[in-house]
Amino acid sequence: MAAAGGGRLRRAASALLLRSPRLPARELSAPARLYHKKVVDHYENPRNVGSLDKTSKNVGTGLVGAPACGDVMKLQIQVDEKGKIVDARFKTFGCGSAIASSSLATEWVKGKTVEEALTIKNTDIAKELCLPPVKLHCSMLAEDAIKAALADYKLKQEPKKGEAEKK
Repeated sequence: MAAAGGGRLRRAASALLLRSPRLPARELSAPARLYHKKVVDHYENPRNVGSLDKTSKNVGTGLVGAPACGDVMKLQIQVDEKGKIVDARFKTFGCGSAIASSSLATEWVKGKTVEEALTIKNTDIAKELCLPPVKLHCSMLAEDAIKAALADYKLKQEPKKGEAEKK
């Protein structure tokens, strides 16, 4: 397991596994085939790693996990006054496919409205990353994280009971 943004250790392991000059290419072909180049790209160069201010009214936070494999994904969105997602961040503890799914999800939600973001499906993420069936749960986590972040954002937009009574 690796944490997104984990840095040196992950890059060193990737370099050894994917580019080691000591091992012939045919010996690397089986492990390299386990992850599509799009997954490797998002794993080695994750987009939008980090956090937003979860106490902000215009930030929604989704935290989801898969007990079976131990993956945990936090995805946050920042929405402007027009309902458009202007920023997204993630932190994921999990395999390369989980990190890649999170990274791609943050790229896809940016620029969309809250309602448009709800249309992102795990099957689209899996297809884009060419995930094998055994890794589909990673794309499902990403979809669940998007939905959870959107639900948290919407909940923050509802007036509090005390505020509603004052008006």
